[in-house]
Amino acid sequence: MATLRRAIYFLVLVFLVLVAVVLAYSNPEPVSVDIGIARFDGVSMSVALAGAFAAGWLFGLICAGAALLKMIRDRHRLRRELKFAEAELRSLRGLPLQDAD
Repeated sequence: MATLRRAIYFLVLVFLVLVAVVLAYSNPEPVSVDIGIARFDGVSMSVALAGAFAAGWLFGLICAGAALLKMIRDRHRLRRELKFAEAELRSLRGLPLQDAD
């Protein structure tokens, strides 16, 4: 199963490299890129798109990392609450029963 997954990742990587090569070959003229705080003149289209892809990938990693940290924090909190509830249940089970009058 791991070998199949690696083969699929490799094929996807090869496909993306081929798409990048075709894009770079099809758009040789430089473009100007304005990102709000800076302007870059003479940037090739493929570099601009690769930079936008990398920025989106980095933003996705940051968002996924923040969500993962929140899940880890919630998991620790829930484990603490579970330990407290189990300790309380053990102490209640140890109490003698009282008859209802």
